[in-house]
Amino acid sequence: QVQLVESGGGLVQPGGSLRLSCAASGTSGTIFRRYVMGWYRQAPGKQREFVAQITSGGSTGYADSLKGRFTISRDNAKNTVSLQMNSLKPEDTAIYYCNAVYATSYWGQGTQVTVSS
Repeated sequence: QVQLVESGGGLVQPGGSLRLSCAASGTSGTIFRRYVMGWYRQAPGKQREFVAQITSGGSTGYADSLKGRFTISRDNAKNTVSLQMNSLKPEDTAIYYCNAVYATSYWGQGTQVTVSS
């Protein structure tokens, strides 16, 4: 059973940056590197939506509206995945969830990101 714990959320002003991290436990590094890791977000009153993903080979994909502002990366030695978010906008306010997929999908509990002046 894989456990995912997100961190790094908080309150930031428009135009600011945040870096989210997701730590995976309950799996070895050999297995972790096989996971497709992703970030999703859910704003109040809206459905959860895809943000970004990174494959075992390091290929990345992003929601079209976020390209150029968000960057996903992974550190297989530390069993972590990160999301660097720049030029944040109020509409980026949401709970951000980490996701891991390798035959089974796992979710973290989420971390709140609030973009407001």
